[in-house]
Amino acid sequence: MTTVSPLAGKTLPAADLADIPALIAAYYNRKPDPTVSTQRVSFGTSGHRGSSLHTSFNENHILAISEAICRYRNEKGITGPLFIGIDSHALSGPAQRSAIEVFAAHGVEVRIDCNDRFTPTPVVSHAILTYNKGRSEGLADGVVITPSHNPPVDGGFKYNPPHGGPADTDITKVIQDQANAFLSAGLKDVHRLPYEEARKADCVRGHDFITPYVDDLAP
Repeated sequence: MTTVSPLAGKTLPAADLADIPALIAAYYNRKPDPTVSTQRVSFGTSGHRGSSLHTSFNENHILAISEAICRYRNEKGITGPLFIGIDSHALSGPAQRSAIEVFAAHGVEVRIDCNDRFTPTPVVSHAILTYNKGRSEGLADGVVITPSHNPPVDGGFKYNPPHGGPADTDITKVIQDQANAFLSAGLKDVHRLPYEEARKADCVRGHDFITPYVDDLAP
């Protein structure tokens, strides 16, 4: 028997709405304790998910994961652009800022939406595959900043390797373990630039994710 929520089709009571200012403040102010299992980086389906209010998705997590992705790219010789897309969850914007600070510090060629729009997950995969078509070197990869169907208080950070789809466990375990090592070391070896400096770096560029994807849907 299907049960219908009494709130279906109605405006949520104020008490049930996410406190966005508190959520974002916690993202920057709360620091994860890597000795607590629920506060460590933990990759599920291709990515790390959590809430800043539970100290499971905070600035330090994203800085550590981004550094680990840079190290992974160097190890695997991935030298093409890294496409980043975000969804409308409140923590996606702050997470993108943190990631750009690290990627720009490493000189990674970052592609973000040229109009600061939200980007559906498939358009990031499409951008990677389109760029990599016919190439055997200088391949692109990407990051999708979304917790998918999770609640509004959650954030998510997913890595897509050059094949365009979600990273498998052989990749995510490497990134996860190295990110946790950075957390345990107090981010000592994490490189980052101030955000305004990072955004002005030549390696951070705008990209039209939507138009090429829609054009390729045409029969």
